Amino acid sequence: MTPAQYNLLYAIYAWTNALVVILAGFLIDKLGNHFGVFLFSFLTVLGSSIFALGSHFKGTPYLLPLMLTGRLLFGSGNGSLTNIQESLTLISSGPPSMNWKIAPVVQNRITAFWFKGKELALAFGLTLSFSRLGSVLNFFFTQQFETHFGIQWTLWGGTLLCMLGFISAITVSVLDKVGMKQLGLDGVVQQESKKVRVQDVRRLPLCYWLLVLTIMFFYNGVFPFVADASKFIQDKYSGYSQQAAAYIAGAVYDSSLVLSAAVGILIASLWPSIPLVVPQATLGTAMGLATSVQMIGIGLSNLIIGHILGTKSSELKIPVWRWQQMMIFMLANTIACITASVSLNVVDKQQGGTLNRATKRSSAEQVRQPVDTAPLLDEVGNEGFIN
Repeated sequence: MTPAQYNLLYAIYAWTNALVVILAGFLIDKLGNHFGVFLFSFLTVLGSSIFALGSHFKGTPYLLPLMLTGRLLFGSGNGSLTNIQESLTLISSGPPSMNWKIAPVVQNRITAFWFKGKELALAFGLTLSFSRLGSVLNFFFTQQFETHFGIQWTLWGGTLLCMLGFISAITVSVLDKVGMKQLGLDGVVQQESKKVRVQDVRRLPLCYWLLVLTIMFFYNGVFPFVADASKFIQDKYSGYSQQAAAYIAGAVYDSSLVLSAAVGILIASLWPSIPLVVPQATLGTAMGLATSVQMIGIGLSNLIIGHILGTKSSELKIPVWRWQQMMIFMLANTIACITASVSLNVVDKQQGGTLNRATKRSSAEQVRQPVDTAPLLDEVGNEGFIN
């Protein structure tokens, strides 16, 4: 594959997410987590299976279309759901992290409901840590697995992990349903969900849109680089094997694994902030829309980077000046991220400082917020938040 074709595998994943997650978020708000968990986890299994099947057509014109189809289906499910795997599926000439996790709508919606008002950021941090653990294990073991068993068995191993994720997702769905019934909230949530309309997007506040821009520009500066980082290391610095380069490229996940939960105790940042500024009943839609914008940005970034690197073969050494242009593009996204986040904090302060409010304040202060962003449980007369 050429760098452009290789980055296209990321782009089609991202753009499929961009199209699907908005509809997915709306359907989850309307039909509930249980519907979303089953449908989207099944799509990840189907997509990874077709992706692995494509490896059996190496050297034929069917290879790329099959893998693109697999990525399309996988993206349809994976952007709206998270599994326990960070996937072993890879392209042997590139980095192992072929199926990274992006802002899973179902998982975030469930987490936001059960932890809103107490240690929400910690809960998000822990789930992110486990996701990053999958990435770390991926970078450490995928290359060794491929060396011993071959690329085809490696890809089917990723499919097996998707199956385990499917089982885990169904288990979470059952626990969520049982917990809602025990609290007597099952019927209430369904009643509130029936009120969700597409027009509710207009109710999303300015803070939400600034959060969305911050998230998009942040990930534009991270994931597209990780996709090509091992190739960059081998081209720029002599003496690095593909495996060693993959370890270095995966270091970003090592730090995230260690720090995510700890930082989650101290702050709420990016994704954990969304439930604080949108109505509970439209949370799935808000998460889906945020993921969609994020994926559009990542998909465009992948195509731009593929064009910048612009060689005809993945075996050729890419000139350093092309890598420099790619770094400038990454820097521009990072500067845009900082600008959006500063603007977000200014607007948040003008509107009462919801995002920067300490969690140790009284419960009365915690729930004092505008009517249109009031949590669902308070709307139905329950006492405060569920802890």
